[in-house]
Order: sequence, then structure tokens, then C-alpha cells
Amino acid sequence: MELKVYEHTKKRMVFELVGADHTFCNALKKELWKDGAVRAAAYRIEHPLIGIPKFIIETNGQKDAKTVLRAAASRLKKHNKDFLSLFKKAK
Repeated sequence: MELKVYEHTKKRMVFELVGADHTFCNALKKELWKDGAVRAAAYRIEHPLIGIPKFIIETNGQKDAKTVLRAAASRLKKHNKDFLSLFKKAK
């Protein structure tokens, strides 16, 4: 997965996630909304077969948009590790 940043200010970040699909994007969007500083978190894919997800994140200014994105990605990574651990125990 590759991140292409088109706009980055303290309150706003616009980027593409090359190689991502709805599965990852929905999880990331949901995780971003858990942060109280987030005022907008959304993505769109212009073409269903060949489109690249384009994200927009806006914060209230208390946190930098890039910091919010990194924190959400870290939480997703932890959730994934926890799920994998529980899955292995269930075998």
C-alpha cells in the first residue's frame, strides 16, 4: 500500500491509498472517527474497478491531521494483532 499526500495542513489532510480497497478504508474511517479531534473522515473511490481510494481528514485543530492518521493506523494494527492471537487460540 502506498500513501500519496495531496494536501497537508495542521487541520486537514487529503491523500490517496494506492493498493487499498473498501475493506481497509472502512476500517480506517471508523477508527478515525473514534478520535474526538476528528471533525471529518471520509473517502471515495471514483471507479469501482480501477479507482484509488481518496481520503480526507479534518480535525478541530487540537491535533495535527497526520498525528490522528498515525494513531488510527496504530490502533488498527493492534486490533489486528489481538484478533490474530484470538484466532490462533480458537484452533
